[in-house]
Amino acid sequence: MSISVRTYTINDYEDLLTVQREAFPPPFPEELWWKPEQIAAHAATYPDGAMVAICDGQIAGSSTSLLVRFTGEPHTWEEVSDNGYIRGSHDPEGDSLYGIDLCVRPSFRSRGIAAALYEARKALVVRSGLKRFMAGCRIPGYHEVADTISAEDYVRQVTAGERKDLVLSFMIRQGLKPVQVLDGYLEDEESLNKAVLVEWRNPQLTD
Repeated sequence: MSISVRTYTINDYEDLLTVQREAFPPPFPEELWWKPEQIAAHAATYPDGAMVAICDGQIAGSSTSLLVRFTGEPHTWEEVSDNGYIRGSHDPEGDSLYGIDLCVRPSFRSRGIAAALYEARKALVVRSGLKRFMAGCRIPGYHEVADTISAEDYVRQVTAGERKDLVLSFMIRQGLKPVQVLDGYLEDEESLNKAVLVEWRNPQLTD
């Protein structure tokens, strides 16, 4: 099995829609799947950040990123992604690659697809001389313990390996580290609408 990553274009829309349909089946609202005009905007605004992973000759997963200048200010997914269009939030002079989306078809999971997309993002950071890769990370396990500990303590416990979280633990395995908890990041009942901003620093740069 080999996995390759390339950039996507509007011509890949039907395959990208297949990824979305399979990765986010009902009751996930289909109006939240990528629209053709959003895919076109990604490819036109920042083509390097529009990626698909190919496995067994099929598009098995996809991810979308843009450039931002990191300030540490709290933000929501809608703000950083320009409501999924990236045109208004992408900063060509930005110092950080920010991931707004990554999904993998269920039939291709546990085959290294997501890891390949993260490695491609890291390579883009290094190639472009950026400071870091960042993303807003869900914490779907938090709702189970939210009545006993804060989100910050939950993140600390997951980071220390004292607790596992389906998404954050995976991110940590990819070498990303938590930076801050973001309130109201995205409508997400399991995460109580919170996310954790995580980052991977470019090892070739020093502050």
